[in-house]
Amino acid sequence: MPEVTVLRDLRRLQREPVVVQTVRSTGAAVLSYVVALQLSSEPAPLTAPLTALLVVQVTLYTTLTTSIRRVNSVVAGVVIAIGFSALVGLSWWSLGLVILASLVIGHFVRVDEFVPEVAISAMLVLGVTRVAATAWDRVLETLIGAVVGLLFNTVLVPPVWVRSANEAIADLAARMHGLLAHIGEELSGPTPWQEAAARLHEARRLDHDIVQVDAALRQAEDSLRMNPRVKEGLLHRLVLRTGLDTLEICAVVLRVACRTLTDLAKTRAAHEPLFPPHVTTAWQSLFRHMANAIESFAELITTEVSTNAEGAEARLTAELAAGRESRDLVAHLLLDQVRAHSAQWQLHGALLAEADRVLDELDIEKRSERLVEELDRHSREQQIRYPRLSRFRRRLRP
Repeated sequence: MPEVTVLRDLRRLQREPVVVQTVRSTGAAVLSYVVALQLSSEPAPLTAPLTALLVVQVTLYTTLTTSIRRVNSVVAGVVIAIGFSALVGLSWWSLGLVILASLVIGHFVRVDEFVPEVAISAMLVLGVTRVAATAWDRVLETLIGAVVGLLFNTVLVPPVWVRSANEAIADLAARMHGLLAHIGEELSGPTPWQEAAARLHEARRLDHDIVQVDAALRQAEDSLRMNPRVKEGLLHRLVLRTGLDTLEICAVVLRVACRTLTDLAKTRAAHEPLFPPHVTTAWQSLFRHMANAIESFAELITTEVSTNAEGAEARLTAELAAGRESRDLVAHLLLDQVRAHSAQWQLHGALLAEADRVLDELDIEKRSERLVEELDRHSREQQIRYPRLSRFRRRLRP
């Protein structure tokens, strides 16, 4: 049993981006230092591992897109520090000039968000280049670190972080399912407005969950780009992104529905239920089908095997159909409620409209249309961004 626990913990650590990034950065830094020892005349070529640490990223796409800017920033900082150390050495006023010059030059060499790294590299190198035998050794070490870092992530391709994004999306759907289940349970008896307000706060906390899922999804999208392990990476990215957008819209609608229920609870006495028993039963059925539809939708967008995806799509279709039937029944039963409580007809109508919005957002056909629109939009953007490549591709087509 202890061995099984240790293996499970090791597998879990292998899926953690922080652990993977730490191991890969350490390996690239050590390898660049070994290479620099062979090619550089410096006894301790620390600039090479420093550059490798700045270049190696957790995904291949991030490495390729940021390595050029990082290398530019490091090389610019190294050159500035070499010039100052050769002329004036290290002092408080030369350090200030190095920082000022680095920040100014960083904007001209187009390193974008890595402008501070020009000054950081310059300050670090300024301290160690006082004993350098030759200035060009530092430039050579920087290039060694950059090349090793790029090759490290090109040959040893970083893992695809889709699984962590799928787990985050599934967890978000489970929280939304739990929220709808709590709402249905509370409708079975008297619902003080304080309990309804607690569900409203629970719905508002979904915003924080969505932020965390978005961060995991962005990392997964980067790991799918330019990755030789992945086929149809664009389609997979769009499926996850559009799916998260749909769940985010549903979360907003659920928050509005919870606010509507809170307002409705304030119009009732503490011992009075929100709806009669037969209407409550219909509402509970509708909320149950909505909760199951959200989980089936999350399973559909995170499932890679076609057979499992077909099963999730079938379950989603069945839940949506049952949900619409429950919605029609609720609308019919609420007609009597409108006559008995005419002052709350706006709140009843708002609840029905919010249920309609959730069922409509989860619709299979709407999801397919959204995917087609996103694919067309991406194709147009690529044609505008890379017109020559687009013309070349058109010429290759029969």
